[in-house]
Amino acid sequence: MLWTNYIYAALFILTGLLLAKIVSRQMTSWVEGKYKIKNSIIVSRLIYYGVLGLFVVMALRQMGFDLAVLLGAAGIISVAVGFASKTSMSNVISGLFLLGEGAVSVGDSIKVGDTIGEVIGIDWMAIKLRTPENLFVRLPNETLINSQMTNYSRFKIRRFDLNISVAYKEDLGKVKNILLELVKNENQCLVDPEPMVICDGFGDSGINIRLIVWAKSEEFLKFKSSMNEKVKAAFDLAEIEIPFPHLSLYAGEKSKPIQVKILS
Repeated sequence: MLWTNYIYAALFILTGLLLAKIVSRQMTSWVEGKYKIKNSIIVSRLIYYGVLGLFVVMALRQMGFDLAVLLGAAGIISVAVGFASKTSMSNVISGLFLLGEGAVSVGDSIKVGDTIGEVIGIDWMAIKLRTPENLFVRLPNETLINSQMTNYSRFKIRRFDLNISVAYKEDLGKVKNILLELVKNENQCLVDPEPMVICDGFGDSGINIRLIVWAKSEEFLKFKSSMNEKVKAAFDLAEIEIPFPHLSLYAGEKSKPIQVKILS
């Protein structure tokens, strides 16, 4: 009879392993579809271990263990562990809040404090990042809850503001036409929202111009670099002057300005 109980207990555990995998997979797919959560690792593991735990309890009962005694001991142990691992529990709960909000998913590019990187894993205790320098960074979930986080991948498009200064002698209408024509011929610039060129004020050396354009988030860094290069080339071609501050050098308070001679 005793061996029969052990066999039944083993069957309970094997069944639990199988059902836990199936139920966690199905429930995780449902949660991801309903709440727009991607790669919800924590949800999957909670469901998996929850279902498996039920079958383990059934197996222990089949083997003759007194569940009341076990539950009492588990309660005492859980209280002791809870006091000893407040930070750990806080990180687990913070991870559930993050997933519930849908604030971050695997594959997103985020910034937390001074750290920027791609999310490569969301675990019980922490989020793992790969930085642009290909470094591994582990951020506790509690840090993301208590800090300002910027998600660069949350929306499909991003705005790029290019601040330029042109000399006071330049025709602002001509400058605006050059910039808008450049944007029009740039495939990475989106037509909607509409690009804009605005006069942003009068600077010390010239008139401040701001070019506002939109691009897809995944292409943003390459787009930003190419736009700076193309605007500089377009201004050089049209002979639009980009002013810069001039500095006078003195050797002392009462001395004459230092003579600078330019040799061609």
